[in-house]
Amino acid sequence: MNSRILYEATPLLLPHDWNKTIETDKMRNKITIAEYLYFLSVKYEVSLDRLFKGIALARENEEVSCGRLLIQCRQKARDHEVFLITNGHQVVTQFYIPKYFLDHPNHVEDLKCNHLFRRVSEPHDHENPKHIGDLKCGMKRVSLRARILDVPKAVLVFTRFGEYARVSNALVADGTGTIRLCLWNEKINAVSVNSIVQIENASVTKFRGENQLRLGKNGRLSVVENAAFPSPSEVEKSLLQNTA
Repeated sequence: MNSRILYEATPLLLPHDWNKTIETDKMRNKITIAEYLYFLSVKYEVSLDRLFKGIALARENEEVSCGRLLIQCRQKARDHEVFLITNGHQVVTQFYIPKYFLDHPNHVEDLKCNHLFRRVSEPHDHENPKHIGDLKCGMKRVSLRARILDVPKAVLVFTRFGEYARVSNALVADGTGTIRLCLWNEKINAVSVNSIVQIENASVTKFRGENQLRLGKNGRLSVVENAAFPSPSEVEKSLLQNTA
């Protein structure tokens, strides 16, 4: 049995409307319950296992915290149960899950084994790489140490916030590879060529076809003094070996 729900389930549905909405709505975006749980796990950065276990616990405890989410069991019927999921004061969704799905965790296991989806899990070392050579576009919470190879002259740009700012895409390396590091305003003057910097909580984005590190509002950049780090010549030698 393959029960389907709307993934855009944010509006609260009154009990007498649920079956009618699911049966008669002709919107394109209909997915399975397992796929919808996967969608929530990706969007709110909680593992699929943890989300499903949170829902199962909410059946017994009525209210369970799951990462940033709060899961509440609002109603229990003969063949389904209704859950409300919130993020702080914001309603994420309210939807029902058939009891046959809740009683058989293999539905989630089947989804995790499906090659069309990647598993969302708790952060591991490979998701928080320590070396530039391991970086991939889309990675977040990146923390690593690198040497500044080049700091181009800053360019004055007009931001979406309606103000002018200086920006420079510095080139950094650590022996496993190089990447551009986007620096704004005072951070440009905080570094110089051959400086060793500690980058915290950055993200990897794509800019003009190349990967780039961005600090964002939660990122941090600091110059490390007297750090045990390969010299500029050693970094260059490692880079040549890696590209050979």
